[in-house]
Amino acid sequence: MAIGISVAAMAQVRVGVKGGWNVANVSDANSGSVDKSRSLNSFHIGAIADLPLSPVLSLQPGVFYTGKGTKLERGESDGLNYFKTTTGPRYIEVPVNFVGKIPVGQDTRVFLGAGPYAAFGVGGKNKWETTVAGIKTSGESNIKWDDDTPFNDGDPNKGYDKFKRFDYGGNLLAGIEFGNFLLSAQYGLGFGKILSGTDNSSDDKGKNRVWSFSVGYMLGRSK
Repeated sequence: MAIGISVAAMAQVRVGVKGGWNVANVSDANSGSVDKSRSLNSFHIGAIADLPLSPVLSLQPGVFYTGKGTKLERGESDGLNYFKTTTGPRYIEVPVNFVGKIPVGQDTRVFLGAGPYAAFGVGGKNKWETTVAGIKTSGESNIKWDDDTPFNDGDPNKGYDKFKRFDYGGNLLAGIEFGNFLLSAQYGLGFGKILSGTDNSSDDKGKNRVWSFSVGYMLGRSK
């Protein structure tokens, strides 16, 4: 009997792929809010699993390659004086979301979810372009990482020109499933300051904030 229940439960586990568009930013105020003019377009792509816990609740772990960051822009891009920098770190991110599903039709469900995430920096670039008296220059450099871990407070590699390798936070998401397809929107709220050497707790500046809009496809049939 127990074996039969276990096999039936495993048969309902689904896996799939998911990707889409990110609107990334970094908090710049003590309240943790962002300046919308500094939002940076990026992307995410990865895999998720759907593990039913009940007829209306699932656990959805995943692993994603995702871009975050921010930009700073002054002046007009076609003007005589212009300045723009973008910082676009790339992470491997592992979310673990609890998702509640509400049937709204045959093979169609609306869902809401929340959960934590952990992320590990793997790349990215700083880019800049300037125009001074009509003369344009541009360049880029690889993002530097301080190779911190959650358990290492004595990292000798710290520096304000570097990103912390480890990031963590929480997600809120909502969307709709129809058949094997899904559409979702998610807000990622970083809890840790992303720049190396900024560990003070006096404000909520310098934390990742990311809106993600996704399309996904799940293998198997939802029960």
